[in-house]
Amino acid sequence: MQFRPAIHFPGNARDAIALYRTAFGGELDVTTFAGSPAESEVPPDWADRVLYARLQTAFGAIDLMDAPPGRERPSGGNVAVAIDLEDEARAHAIFERLADGGEVLMPFVRTFWAHRFGMVADRFGVRWLIGVPVAQTVDA
Repeated sequence: MQFRPAIHFPGNARDAIALYRTAFGGELDVTTFAGSPAESEVPPDWADRVLYARLQTAFGAIDLMDAPPGRERPSGGNVAVAIDLEDEARAHAIFERLADGGEVLMPFVRTFWAHRFGMVADRFGVRWLIGVPVAQTVDA
C-alpha cells in the first residue's frame, strides 16, 4: 500500500503540472475531459482541461486534476505534501522552484529535527514540507 497525494485545481492544473515537473522531474500521463465520458459534465471551454494526470517522480506519484466549476475547493487547508530527501542540494533546488511565485512559510534551514527543513506554499496555494533528515547513527 502507498499513499499518493491527489491535488485538485480550479482550472489551472496544467500550470501546476509544469511547475511540479520542473521541480521534481518525472514521467507524465495526462487525460483531458475531451473525448472522455466526463466531457458532457463540463462546459465546452473545459474540453482541454485536465480530467486526470499522474506525475511519476523519483519520490512517488502525484495525481493532479482540474476540479470542474462547482466542485472546486479552497487551496491549502489542512493538508501539506511532505518530502524527505538525502541530497541537500536537490532538496534546496526543489524548495526554491516551489517558492518561485509562492510564499516561503519557513526558510530552508537547520532545525532541531532535521539537517535542513523548509515550508513553502507554491503559487497555487499547495503547501510543501521539504526536509533533509538528520543522518541516523548506530551506537556501537
